[in-house]
Amino acid sequence: MESRPWHKNYDPEVPVSLTYPDQPVTYFLKEAVRKYPDQPCTIFQGNTITYQEMDVLSDKLAIGLKNLGIEKGDRVGLVLPNSPQFIMGFYGILKAGAVVVAINPSYRIRELKYQFEDSGVKVLVGLRNLREILEEAQSACGIECLILTDLEDADELPGLLKENSISREKLREKASCSDGQTELIPFLRASFELDTELPELSSEDVAIFQYSGGTTGVSKAAIGLHRNLIANTIQFSRWLVGLEEGKEVVLAAIPLFHVYGMVIAMNMGIAIGASLVLIPNPRDITDVLENIQHYKATLFPGVPNMYGTINRYPDVLAGKYDLRSIKGCISGSAPLLEETRETFERLTGGKLLEGYGLSEAPTATHCNPMLGENRSGSIGLPLPDIDCRIVDLETGEVELAEGEIGELIIKGPTIMKGYHNMPDQTDLTLRDGWLYTGDIAWMDSDGYFYLVDRKKDLMKIGGLQVWPREVEEVIALHPKVLEVGVAGVTDPERGERVKAWIVPKPGETLTLKEVKSWCRERIAPYKAPTLIAFLDKLPRTTVGKVLRRELVRMHNESSGTL
Repeated sequence: MESRPWHKNYDPEVPVSLTYPDQPVTYFLKEAVRKYPDQPCTIFQGNTITYQEMDVLSDKLAIGLKNLGIEKGDRVGLVLPNSPQFIMGFYGILKAGAVVVAINPSYRIRELKYQFEDSGVKVLVGLRNLREILEEAQSACGIECLILTDLEDADELPGLLKENSISREKLREKASCSDGQTELIPFLRASFELDTELPELSSEDVAIFQYSGGTTGVSKAAIGLHRNLIANTIQFSRWLVGLEEGKEVVLAAIPLFHVYGMVIAMNMGIAIGASLVLIPNPRDITDVLENIQHYKATLFPGVPNMYGTINRYPDVLAGKYDLRSIKGCISGSAPLLEETRETFERLTGGKLLEGYGLSEAPTATHCNPMLGENRSGSIGLPLPDIDCRIVDLETGEVELAEGEIGELIIKGPTIMKGYHNMPDQTDLTLRDGWLYTGDIAWMDSDGYFYLVDRKKDLMKIGGLQVWPREVEEVIALHPKVLEVGVAGVTDPERGERVKAWIVPKPGETLTLKEVKSWCRERIAPYKAPTLIAFLDKLPRTTVGKVLRRELVRMHNESSGTL
């Protein structure tokens, strides 16, 4: 790769280019078994599963799936929170030659049906307490088999490896899923006695369908190949200098059904032989803190809202928890405020690094360095083998100079194959090998990148461009503001107006006059919000992004414009 401005700011241990094994993603688990067979792979609610055990369990799940008729390239759904079953399911589906379709278990029936129908899921592994909604989706979408589990099943998984054989006839009966539904534990138990050969996998095979709003706002499945996931996992494991293979503990609180958690917490954790402490509910901050302290977590990928909540948590402020085992944290999905970063680093003594990624390049493409300058407000430097340009917003063909604002486009070994069933959207997003992200950004002279906003979120106020993020950053600095979201709302006379939705800090009283005065002193009048609403909390995605479209919908409902 040609020299780029960011290369000179890499940590000394990080090369500008890497070598990637021509292997499927299951390579990481096989290597961890070879090196650390008895090391805990997962730690979940006090119980552990070793790497050797996880390898065997995922093999048996793969055999069971093959027995159900799953062929190479078929799609298998996972509707699970962070749990040993998710990791077993992920690697088992891949070992069967199938494609993982990981879906948020909090989704409602409309969202589930869309993704099941679009992806063509044939078999689904899901939570037992979601049985009713999953059965409805199964019936509507023609899913052949529903395999149910719950979090308590995790306790039984290691014991399956020690059980005596049962008659093959009985076992085949339990593995058949003849009525369209079965339970995970009996299904796995049956698979131990089945003779099924697993397929050979290639790095060019499809590994995941990752659903995303994408770069153009329409929900679509980004097709991630095995080699895409291999590359990003290795890029990030080399980027985080100072981590010791076989000795780290990853706090996996970020959802694994999202590609961020899937790659940075799960795959990278397994690639370095770490123990993964699994948190099924990241909003349970007490559980998060107790697991960090008890298991001495060293790596904690998350989102700004999670770090901010920990910073303000009364028991943390009272010194109840010792968080100084943490070496590094990666913050993604939303802007990281300097105050949040500095406070968290004081509490832990570790590094909190803002990064950037997207489902179309699963997952991370940029990050601040572990040892070098951690620049506030910057998403950091492109990772090894990632090339970037800032291009004009009109044509996307003119490369802009340092400091100029335009669309961020990316090229590298992690870029998706395309969107499933959406060739037109693929052609819009992938051009001559470059991924057009839809994110507006600029680069400084040292190769650090800075996000401005989403291209589709641009507001036009009196013909002038206004970026919601710029306004949010100004309002967020107010000492009484906990969090804020900004978006453009339709106005019959002006066309569009800037509106801010604000959550005040607990115990604070904030007035419209105070907010308007604050903005008037810090940004141009046309950028300042003319509409302000106060909320108890902002609507967010599972990985912490403020849902601006939901805020606009709330506004439209309240104003009668729907």
